[in-house]
Amino acid sequence: MDFKGKELKFFIDGAWVDPVTPKSLDVIDPATEETCAKISMGSAADVDKAVAAARKAFPKWTVSTREERLKLLRKILEVYNSRVDDIVEAVSHEMGAPLSWARSAQFWAGQVHLEATIKALESYEFSEQRGTTKVVKEGIGVAGLITPWNWPLNQIVCKVAPAIAAGCTMVLKPSEIAPLSGLVFAEIMEAAGTPKGVFNLVNGDGPTVGNAMSTHPGIDMMSFTGSTRAGIQVAKASADTVKRVAQELGGKSPNLILRSADFEAAVTGGVNACFANSGQSCDAPTRMYVPKERHDEALAIAKKAAEAHVTGDPRDDKTQLGPVVSDIQYNKIQKLIEAGIKEGATLVTGGTGRPEGLNRGYYIRPTIFGHVGQNMSVSREEIFGPVLSIQSYDTDEDMVEMANDTLYGLAAYISAKDMDHARKIAAQLRAGTVNINYPDWDTSASFGGYKQSGNGREYADFGIHDFLEIKSIVGHGAA
Repeated sequence: MDFKGKELKFFIDGAWVDPVTPKSLDVIDPATEETCAKISMGSAADVDKAVAAARKAFPKWTVSTREERLKLLRKILEVYNSRVDDIVEAVSHEMGAPLSWARSAQFWAGQVHLEATIKALESYEFSEQRGTTKVVKEGIGVAGLITPWNWPLNQIVCKVAPAIAAGCTMVLKPSEIAPLSGLVFAEIMEAAGTPKGVFNLVNGDGPTVGNAMSTHPGIDMMSFTGSTRAGIQVAKASADTVKRVAQELGGKSPNLILRSADFEAAVTGGVNACFANSGQSCDAPTRMYVPKERHDEALAIAKKAAEAHVTGDPRDDKTQLGPVVSDIQYNKIQKLIEAGIKEGATLVTGGTGRPEGLNRGYYIRPTIFGHVGQNMSVSREEIFGPVLSIQSYDTDEDMVEMANDTLYGLAAYISAKDMDHARKIAAQLRAGTVNINYPDWDTSASFGGYKQSGNGREYADFGIHDFLEIKSIVGHGAA
């Protein structure tokens, strides 16, 4: 992929500009462990430039009409769709996604979220009259956006699109681990005719650029997606300027297989959902709870499902699971698999090391643990790889208690033929999204977490809401 030197620049005030202080970082292809690109790493001075551009653009953009914002979003969608091949290539090289997955899931996610935001904006109510008081919703100001490497386009679009819809200007910092798709997105924003200063991109790491954004008095809101540890740092850094902080953080989502479920389909579906994106999804169903009397049956089904996954070169059409994103992630997963074995869980399939025949690349053996205890590391820690823990329950009360016994609350899953029973259990789960019988992805549903999975909500009108301030004009309707 040829960025024509833009990978060493930032997009600020409608132009590609050099960093204030040159400093580069190798982007590593996780399938080969080799450098696939170099990007520039920003500094606080680059953030200052981007924020100044965003603040200058805000007064005009925030009074733009609904029609002007819709026109821009529709143009962004048009250009986005025309760049599908570039996005697929970028995502495959930066994070190791198989080409088919990069197209059908990673690219698709950005596309459908743009469509959902456009649909929501078409009917979004920015004002209402309450007697003589008019209540209006208006853009909060300059938004700082920090996005992760695991779903790069999904998270960029889930922040940029609603910020535009709300009338905000913004500074985006994509993950420095997977920044190539962010560069393509900046090219898309430029080609779509985004007004100068409305969208700005500065590459860099969290301690430098992320911290400079969080502490910056010229940024009115931080929207962050990433680990709970990093989210806490963003919130603390933002506190002194009392800016709004919206966070979508970690997860350890339970998957409850009720006794009425189609057992083989439910267990197989749970393995597939856990392993999707090489297990690198914050809402992956990584803790499966099955009836105690059917535990060994579940292990046999899960073993068969896991071993059917083809792990290998992302550029091979047969590949279902690519590598995980980095050596740091690889080593973390290896240690947690080792911990599962040492703590006494039953290793059903998989384990430590690379899959057979793969001598380089950050590949993980698809792994199933059975007879997992509630306090084992593999039950409590977010692994972020293709590793599933299977646990037992006796009663509904035990199952719900164990499902909710976690620091996280991003998602939960239920499989059942008895829908009344499923709905009853869903009402008891402390999670931002509850999925019954593995439904299709609904981009009009809210997305966000309870507890240490974050605050705020994304997707469609929920995402727009989080970028708005509320103003009451009392006496507006008086004679």
